[in-house]
Amino acid sequence: MNPQGGQYLNKAAVLSPLGAARLSQLALGCSVVAMVTHSAGYSGGSYGVFCMAVWCACFTVTTVVFFLDATRLHACLPVSWDNLTVAFAALATLMYVTASVVYPVYFVTAECPYAGCEVRNFRIAVTICSVGASLAYAAEVVLSRAKPGRVVGYMATVSGLLKVVQGFVACVIFGALANGSEYTRHAATIYCVVVYTVCFAATTVVVIVTVSGRTGCQRLPFDRFVVVYTLLAVLLYLSASVTWPVFCFDSKYGSPGRPSSCPRGRCPWDSKVVVAVFSFVNLALYVADLAYSQRIRFVHQSPRV
Repeated sequence: MNPQGGQYLNKAAVLSPLGAARLSQLALGCSVVAMVTHSAGYSGGSYGVFCMAVWCACFTVTTVVFFLDATRLHACLPVSWDNLTVAFAALATLMYVTASVVYPVYFVTAECPYAGCEVRNFRIAVTICSVGASLAYAAEVVLSRAKPGRVVGYMATVSGLLKVVQGFVACVIFGALANGSEYTRHAATIYCVVVYTVCFAATTVVVIVTVSGRTGCQRLPFDRFVVVYTLLAVLLYLSASVTWPVFCFDSKYGSPGRPSSCPRGRCPWDSKVVVAVFSFVNLALYVADLAYSQRIRFVHQSPRV
């Protein structure tokens, strides 16, 4: 113990805009989980399980982040704390937005369900709190984002935040691929899956290296590596964004229109459309990332031990 004492608790964890955003995340997240488990429910289906997993995981991680920040114990972790927290806040924003859309679509109806109007009202309240929590996480991202003249970690820059969005979009693509997309029918569509996998893996490596504070440990300068990799990802996604629609929707290889006999929710054609749309979304994200990467100057950080 330090005989001179010291400020062991971080008042800014509560008495600051960032602290207020995290307290709001905790309050709204706790309200969502409590209402779902109490009366709103999620029916045990895959969509409901997904929403509940998002809410529980985000609430748990936010609790840990708030505790470590308030006690300053994050200084003992071998990570770049600022990069870690802003990356998580960006991911939580995307996950909460997704859950805030999926839950009301599948569980909120204008009429009262068989369980009564109380259940419907609780589900509406869950949706409202979930939207509020997504705004609270977005507020943390805005408060942590890089500003002129301020030295921050890479994940707080536009390029760093785009990495999180790219990874999230890639997960949406993988989900559609796993939902009966029939990508194994053609070698060209298998190539597209390889492209999605390689780019996602490389993006994940960039995020992990940045969060761990090891950006100065590579022989190839990290800023140069990021730019080269992003350029390669643009070229790969451009090829996949052209190849996938041709081999899925051209009459020679696939079906230009949705088959009338295709069941809703388990139609391969729908999954192919999702993959095609989000391929172009990720292509646009990588192009924007490449443009912003030209303006970044990295400050290499070593993890605190």
